[in-house]
This record gives sequence, C-alpha cells and structure tokens, in this order.
Amino acid sequence: MSNVNTKNKFLLVIVIINYKTPQLTIDCLESLLPELSDLSVKVVIVDNNSQDDSCERIQGWIDQKDVLRQVDLVASIENSGFSGGNNRGICYVEADYYLLLNSDTLVRKGAIALLLDTACKNKQAGLVSPRLEWPDATPQESCFRYHSPVSQLISSAKTGLITRAFKKFVVPQPVSDTPSFYDWTSFACVLVRAEVFEEISLMDEGYFMYFEDVEFCQRAAKAGWRVLHQPAAHVVHLRGGTSPLKSQARLRKRLPRYFYESRTRYFYQAYGRSGLLAANLLWTSGWLISSLRRLLSSAYTPDISERQWRDIWTNFTNPLKQYVHPDNYDKA
Repeated sequence: MSNVNTKNKFLLVIVIINYKTPQLTIDCLESLLPELSDLSVKVVIVDNNSQDDSCERIQGWIDQKDVLRQVDLVASIENSGFSGGNNRGICYVEADYYLLLNSDTLVRKGAIALLLDTACKNKQAGLVSPRLEWPDATPQESCFRYHSPVSQLISSAKTGLITRAFKKFVVPQPVSDTPSFYDWTSFACVLVRAEVFEEISLMDEGYFMYFEDVEFCQRAAKAGWRVLHQPAAHVVHLRGGTSPLKSQARLRKRLPRYFYESRTRYFYQAYGRSGLLAANLLWTSGWLISSLRRLLSSAYTPDISERQWRDIWTNFTNPLKQYVHPDNYDKA
C-alpha cells in the first residue's frame, strides 16, 4: 500500500464502485451519509469507466447536496473490474479501516458505527461483515466455507443424498443471529482493517469479477486474520443491480467468461493444478448425476447453466492467464 495518499488520514474510507448504476449509487449514498455525521470518514466513488451519464448524475447529486467535503468521485479511464476498482478507491486516501460497499446496497441505521465498534473490540478480526438482507428484512446468505473440489460436486449434483454426505463441504452457511467467525464473507459490504492490506497487499486484479473475495479472505487467513460476521449490523443488498450473473444463473443461461476465468484462477491458486483438475472432474461427476435425475424426473431442476460443462475448462492449461475483458468478448 505504498502508493496510498497519506496527506489526510481518516478513521474510515468507504469505497463504492459505480458501473452504469448512477441511481443505485445515489440511493446508496442517501442511506449512507446520515450514518457518518459523527465520524472521520471519506466516501470514494470510483466510476469504472461507465461511458454513460453516471459521472454527471453523481457529481450533480454531490453538488446539489453540498457534500463535497465528504464524497469524492474518481473517474477511472478503464473498467478494471471489482478488484481493480476497489483497489483504486483504497489507494485514494489513507484510513484505519476501509469499507467496501456495493452500489446496490442501502445502509440501515447504526450499521456503520456497529461494524467499527465490532472491529475495535475484536483485534483478531481483519474483516467484519454485516447481515445482508432484502428490503423486507429477510436475511440473505452472506457467509461461507471455502470453495473446494468437493463443493463443486455438491453444487452441480444438486442431490440431497450427496449434499448430506458431504455437508462439511457445503459452501453457503446458515444465517446466524449471533456474531460468528467464517472462512469468507460477501464483499457486497465488508469492513477491512488497513493492516490487512498492508500485510497481504491489495485485492488480486487478476480477477475481473467473482472469487476475488474468497481468495482475499483465504490470503488474510493464512496471515492470521479472521473474518467476523456481525448480524446486528443490517445492510440491504438488492442483488443483481451491479451484475447480471445471478439472474443468468437462475435462468440457467450461459454465464460470462470472466466467471469461469475467475473460478479457474481461484482453484489453481488455492489447490494447485491437481486441485483444479479435481474440481473440474468432480463438477462433471455431479453434472452427470443431475442430468440422469432430470431424465428420470420432470420435476427436478438442475443448477447447471448453458454450456457450463465446457466452460469450466476455461484457461485450464494457463490458469493465471489475464482475463479477456468483457468489452473484448466479440474479439476473443
């Protein structure tokens, strides 16, 4: 983090990435700013080269609300994905803590102060996450075990017998009402100590989107930091407002190439080439099981996206290959 601006140090810097979601970003700010009145905070909005009217609309809102001292808009000349955009915001100014916050979130009253208080009282917690919920306050799964080769079998098979047999490898964890430690947490909203970045560096920009959060948490754990979930802090996550992937997955449409590039990179970094091979073979085994179940029962719906059986092998021979930018998909 040697390139961080140290001219003015804050208690907290909140980084929000905007990519063609100006109204979501403004709505997020409307919910966020009332929570910051008594804190030393800088909000940094990084526009990931939206190439629309995002910057004009967001800057217009900042000027209208007269919050120039609290909120800075940084216009990037490129869309560097989730990791790159957040890294730019993190390096913009120095702070004791950094809150990475999706633009498709709404912050409930007291959430920010509670996250900071939790981090202050739990020195071993390098990352602290809130309870994510729907607008009606229904909780969302947001804390997880690490992805593993066996978890790939579970997800592709979508069969109760297999899930129960390997339940200790199930990735999503039940929503808890008490503070608990987990392997990793959703980066839709997460508080990170500056010391974590100083010790393990920034987010891996080899990921355009997806799996960068679990990779970062795994790296932090290796350095001795823990991930703490604080369910008393509530943040609404509208989900899907910043990425089409979840809606595509529900409809079993083909997922973007960057998802598979990230998946390959993660399994290779976490488990080596043999672990990546095992993940693909176990996923394929689960796919065969779910395909058979679909033939036997019209009521069964697999969790398999279009061409996924082939796309999981993306970059297999070169797992750390630079991702193909979505703007260049027609050239790939």
